Amino acid sequence: MSARLFPLAVGNFAIGTGMFVTAGLLPPISADLAISPSAAGQLMTVFALAYAVLSPLLAALTARLPRKRLLLLAIGVFVLGNVLTALAPTYALVLATRVIAAIGAAMFTPTASGVANALTAPERRGRALALVIGGMSVSSAIGVPLGTWLGTATSWRATIWLVVGLGVIGLVWVAAVVPELKIPASGRLKERFTPLGDRRVLAVLATQLLLFAAGFTAYTYIGSLFDLPLPAVLWAWGLGGVIGNQLGGRLTDTYGPRRMIILGLAASTVFLALIPVANLALPIALVWAFLWGALGWLVVPAQQFRTVAAVPGNVPVGLGLLSSAQYLGLFVAGLAGGAALDWYGRAGVIVLATAFGLVTLLFTMATYRKAPIVSRESAAVG
Repeated sequence: MSARLFPLAVGNFAIGTGMFVTAGLLPPISADLAISPSAAGQLMTVFALAYAVLSPLLAALTARLPRKRLLLLAIGVFVLGNVLTALAPTYALVLATRVIAAIGAAMFTPTASGVANALTAPERRGRALALVIGGMSVSSAIGVPLGTWLGTATSWRATIWLVVGLGVIGLVWVAAVVPELKIPASGRLKERFTPLGDRRVLAVLATQLLLFAAGFTAYTYIGSLFDLPLPAVLWAWGLGGVIGNQLGGRLTDTYGPRRMIILGLAASTVFLALIPVANLALPIALVWAFLWGALGWLVVPAQQFRTVAAVPGNVPVGLGLLSSAQYLGLFVAGLAGGAALDWYGRAGVIVLATAFGLVTLLFTMATYRKAPIVSRESAAVG
């Protein structure tokens, strides 16, 4: 695998840590800012909504920029947003600074995937995309548990400064290693939504939205679902995610994306329903979290591969829309999960997450059909 892809993964590692770590810091954030845990959970919700809404607009505005320059601008804005978060004294200002951080993330992640796609031969793109987006899963294995421990032991603001440091490392590495690259893309905002006229693209995006709504309804409020040491549970989930993401890339290259997506969705739904069982003892929770992370992240590279196949002539736009759908799912998860927690407690969150998972599985099975098999004789006649 090209060494030029690693700084892109590091940038996603910083972004993933900055966004996901708030799930493990709900108690210290709510105590410091004098808000409820569900209100603290809205930090991720606001980040996700800003990302989903602004990503297509920012992609159109920056379409003519060389990709390396755009990556540097993106991660610089992300670092600035987190510096402001660490310094913000009130809940309202913290929310506003999360929007700034989301602007940087919305420019970086789709661009990083597009660059990885352009730098890699077609037969290795599943693995390349898994490596770059793998920064997100590695952040959940290392960055989030470390940040949760640091924020609990000292201050949640110390964790945000850790994210700033990670972002600076990513910025320097991108500047040093990633080549100058121009990927043809339209700067017209209307053309950013042209793929939405394709049913296949709409099906991919709907699966992505529902998939992340299911998983992150539970993940965003995981601190309220377990009575066990949270950093250990998050570490096991993240470690499983790293392995699942890398296996997902290889298995997608070998068996195709459909099998990986259906398998991952079915397994994830089962594991969401098993949260009460996982909460019985730490060893059970660690095994549960590892398997949930591994089988859930199996889907991510397959979804990216599926998107590239659906819009081969407009890959940057397709991946940008996929990221928007993902973060719209996170937004739905934050709002719906927070309401379920306030109204029905942890049982409401678990039921809602499982229901989202089941809907995702049924929808995907109905809309993602097997490709027709064409015989060599038929192909020759055609």
